[in-house]
Amino acid sequence: MKITRFARLGAVAAAAALALTGCAVNEGGGSTAPAGDDGLSGTLVGGGASSQEVAVQTWTSGLQGDNPDLTIDYDPAGSGTGRESFQAGAFQFAGSDRPFTVEEIEAGPFDACVEGSDIVELPTYISPIAVVFNLEGIETLNLDAPTLAGMFAGTITTWNDPAIAALNEGVTLPAAAITPVHRSDDSGTTENFTDYLFQAAPDVWTSEPDGVWPLSGGEAAQGTSGVISAVEGGQGTIGYADASRAGDLGTVAIQVGEEFVPYSPEAAAAVVDASPEEEGRAPTDIAIALDRTTTAAGVYPIVLVSYMIGCADYQDDATAALVKALFEYVASPEGQDAAAEAAGSAPISDALREQVSSAIDAIQ
Repeated sequence: MKITRFARLGAVAAAAALALTGCAVNEGGGSTAPAGDDGLSGTLVGGGASSQEVAVQTWTSGLQGDNPDLTIDYDPAGSGTGRESFQAGAFQFAGSDRPFTVEEIEAGPFDACVEGSDIVELPTYISPIAVVFNLEGIETLNLDAPTLAGMFAGTITTWNDPAIAALNEGVTLPAAAITPVHRSDDSGTTENFTDYLFQAAPDVWTSEPDGVWPLSGGEAAQGTSGVISAVEGGQGTIGYADASRAGDLGTVAIQVGEEFVPYSPEAAAAVVDASPEEEGRAPTDIAIALDRTTTAAGVYPIVLVSYMIGCADYQDDATAALVKALFEYVASPEGQDAAAEAAGSAPISDALREQVSSAIDAIQ
């Protein structure tokens, strides 16, 4: 039986207490450690998910504004690159639109971490994935999971197909060809999107969820910006991207139960709070098992939960102090509200913040 994240709060708090005890013994310090009243100083290098690029820019700007001697560099090279570079020690922290799998963690190693250390994975960026399209004169469409899956699988090829028309009475649909746009890079956004298609329309979408687009055909584009540019630059195009980047493109309302639900931060957050955690993980590794098939009212199921990833125990104490400070700001009400304003993300709930904060306390 899967446990909810609230049932694990006690376990996380206990782990944090043990880690803090160890931290008091191991305090050493380095050139980039917190500098008392002078604030934080040094450089952190991270990277990964392009979906949360706007949020990370907001977080780093906020933290650096109060700490002028601190530099944080984030390369939005994609979730796959972020995880690989963090594991190799090239990044001191990573952003990823999916957590490491249990098998990946067990295989290790993680070069920035002390051997045998747990990793920290924090679901601190919650955002709907918008299905965006470019059709002149049409701003929104209703789609159900099988129809959307058919459009990306290549079995529904024109915009005036009867399956689309039946869901959009009164909308004049062109006979134009559908051009689906997908990510060319290994992307957590792709994995979340294909996870929705696989769960919600298994008879149409038979490929298992993957960060690498599993089908040939369509148009491929690098990163979130690339997908948005490709959809904007075409006619009859349709793609998927973090909702913060939807801009003026047309967007899809997804059928959930008997209603069509447009994306919103509130609808995205509702899915996360209702979903259990994955089993077999350390208390500092908070991985959400999203339920994409819910029929609850007002829930938008194509959701991206992006994680901030670090070590529970770093090889370098100074790096640990800086990562800990960054993650504390990211999870804080101030940081979450700033990201929501800049990127349209959903602030994490108070209950999830309590668990995330306990995991951050364990970093040393």
